[in-house]
Amino acid sequence: MRVLVTGAAGFIGSNLSARLLARGDEVFGYDNLNDYYDPRLKQDRLDPLQAHRNFRFARASLEDGAALDRAFAEFKPQRVVNLAAQAGVRYSLENPRAYVDSNIVGFINVLEACRHNGVEHLVYASSSSVYGANRKLPFSVDDSVDHPVSMYAATKKANELMAHTYSHLFDLPTTGLRFFTVYGPWGRPDMALFLFTRKILAGEPIDVFNHGHHTRDFTYIDDIVEGVIRTLDRVPGPDPQYDPMAPTPGTSSAPYRVYNIGNHRQVQLLRYIEVIEDCLGRKAERRLLPLQPGDVPDTFADVAALQRDTGYSPSTPIEVGVGRFVEWYRSYYGV
Repeated sequence: MRVLVTGAAGFIGSNLSARLLARGDEVFGYDNLNDYYDPRLKQDRLDPLQAHRNFRFARASLEDGAALDRAFAEFKPQRVVNLAAQAGVRYSLENPRAYVDSNIVGFINVLEACRHNGVEHLVYASSSSVYGANRKLPFSVDDSVDHPVSMYAATKKANELMAHTYSHLFDLPTTGLRFFTVYGPWGRPDMALFLFTRKILAGEPIDVFNHGHHTRDFTYIDDIVEGVIRTLDRVPGPDPQYDPMAPTPGTSSAPYRVYNIGNHRQVQLLRYIEVIEDCLGRKAERRLLPLQPGDVPDTFADVAALQRDTGYSPSTPIEVGVGRFVEWYRSYYGV
């Protein structure tokens, strides 16, 4: 297939692009390589892709509608995976307009391009953050997600609503994936695993929020990519089980789906830190702090719907995944 991947220099996007190329697809990568975190890391992810004969790339932002339209006109994608976004919960408290520009304006540009170019299926990144103030665990796609606690989460909920509107009005098949904490080699430097590893190796104290008692559904990158590909290959249609008298957020009479994509396991942050320490062979100096604004105490994915529809089955324990990250980190940074 011809697959256009936005955010192709990102953590998930670069891994997904490599897997698509390996199975014989043509890939058009689209990314602005912004400086939210080190652009050199993004370029290093991109370099092996650009050496592949079936990979093309455009450096531009989603907000640049004209550039996006040119990419669609040139490549004529059959399917699209939209992973480009302004990421990060905490940064959304400092610069909310960046999230509106990238995640709202940019996403409407993606929807319009898909609509006008006959795209067969749009898969897009949502987030576990949409569950916000929900406390019933595990989080299910059938749960209401009307109480976001960060601007980032609000924009991801908005993406799901916008996608449903296009699925309903224009018969555009869309699938939203609510990613739970993704980690692994080539990960994002603003996330806990990267931050903790760097500081422990440098002998610096690590900030442990909520005194380490919150839990996360840590999901290894290879499991995530497998789930994205399985979803991409399954074009949704109207759900015959949909009941307009008792609607649920995860399904619709339109060709629309939303799935959780996680590991279906809760791990306490303190345990995660212990695994990092074991892999590094040294202990962390911990600075215990309260929960930060915008963060949630726990995440835990109910992935039954994704398993039922695609056969998705995450299989990487954190001991293995963290070990692979530490090995990559030491090699990449020469530590």
